Amino acid sequence: MSPSLVILLHGVNADGADLAPLADMLRPALPGANFAAPDAPFPTPFGFQWFSLDGITAQNRLQRVVEARAAFDALLSRIVEAHGLAANPRRVALVGFSQGAIMALDALATGRWPVAGVVAFSGRFSSPPPYAPSLQTPALLVHGDADDVIPWSESRDAEEALKKLGVSTRLRVLAGVDHCVTPEGADLAANFLAPLLGEETGTS
Repeated sequence: MSPSLVILLHGVNADGADLAPLADMLRPALPGANFAAPDAPFPTPFGFQWFSLDGITAQNRLQRVVEARAAFDALLSRIVEAHGLAANPRRVALVGFSQGAIMALDALATGRWPVAGVVAFSGRFSSPPPYAPSLQTPALLVHGDADDVIPWSESRDAEEALKKLGVSTRLRVLAGVDHCVTPEGADLAANFLAPLLGEETGTS
């Protein structure tokens, strides 16, 4: 079996290196996986972003996600091709945090990336129709109930929306957790991804 690939998608005003601790937490359960954590395409004064938050509203966020797709897809295509998996997306998983989670869920909902699985930490569903998800790609949503950046109710709404599209979706709400990825959340992601990528997991 070819090595699998986990692509980590960071939040706004950050960079790929910010997700190195998450890769370290996932790696023991995914010993056969390679990890990639790219910088988002668009620079900010403090890092990078997948789309601009300047003047953003619930209404115009949808269009900004649409406009971000081309650069997102081009970046992921380069990574997947570099790992020799362009013809085998079922060996790839997407794990996004915050704005990265928005883009990962958009990739799933549109069917552009029929990967093995998608994990969305502290995200929301901000994708306009049309939808055409791969029903072989399940999703795990992890959100802290103390998140004051993106309320956990956004993941609840995302779960509902994805299930209506026929996507196998699990939601885990973590008590007392704010806008971050915790070891508990990483364990949930590892246990979710391991069987999808053909890995054995020893996490609990």
